[in-house]
Amino acid sequence: MVYHPNCLSRQQMCLRYIQFEALSTGGAREQPRTVEREAGMAKEKARDLRAGIALLWGEQDQPTRGPKPSLTPQRIAAAAVEIADAEGLDAVSMNKVAVGFGVSAMALYRYVPGKAELVELMVESVLADVPDPSTAGTDWRERVTAWARRSAGVHRAHPWLLAVTAMRRQLMGPNQLGWLDAALAALEPSGLTAAEQHRVFVLVAGLVRTVAQQDADFDEQHSQEWNSLTGELLDRHADRFPTLTRAIAAGAFAPDPVDPLDFGLARILDGVQLLLDRPTDRA
Repeated sequence: MVYHPNCLSRQQMCLRYIQFEALSTGGAREQPRTVEREAGMAKEKARDLRAGIALLWGEQDQPTRGPKPSLTPQRIAAAAVEIADAEGLDAVSMNKVAVGFGVSAMALYRYVPGKAELVELMVESVLADVPDPSTAGTDWRERVTAWARRSAGVHRAHPWLLAVTAMRRQLMGPNQLGWLDAALAALEPSGLTAAEQHRVFVLVAGLVRTVAQQDADFDEQHSQEWNSLTGELLDRHADRFPTLTRAIAAGAFAPDPVDPLDFGLARILDGVQLLLDRPTDRA
């Protein structure tokens, strides 16, 4: 969801994002062309980032005269979230959101400068319910597990969140940072160093994103077709893939009742416990 820096340097927090796309079952995704990336970077540089931060943090100047605004950035973002949840992120536009309020798109620009800022507000909107690790008790494993499940639930409810939180240099609001703070607070009782807590967070966040990507990509009909075609191919070429053939015959790819998030979390946290039990391995 969110990604924390790998260091605290010169008393300043460095914030950046890591893309976990290579971990998803879809494999490596096609990267945008260099020209497209450069165009996107140029557009981003053209943004008033300070104004974007002020909008996210509610620090923008408020009008002192004139009629009371009929809309708010938060209401606009909530409407955009409804569209994205129902139709996907590509369906979100200032025009479409404006129609829902019975106003013109230009009227929305009084509150939100553009699509990039709108998406950032959407992220803040769906992350408004920041988890409190203390409600899961004092055991660090239970606290991390509770955080991961909550994060997975948000991703499940809003599949478009994967794409917009994988972008680098994205501005982050208080809710997004609140989730990061909660994750580190969940790990604090473990006895891990700050750097180790960060590493574990990366693993857990990566697992959550991977499972969410699997859920988002799954299509029952496509899965059945893939199974059928793959089965036919392996029947003809079993001698070329003997280990895979044996694994399939043994049920490796049969429907699995084990929740992938729970399984992955248990393995990660078991590994962390092993690290804690072996101080000499923590150099």
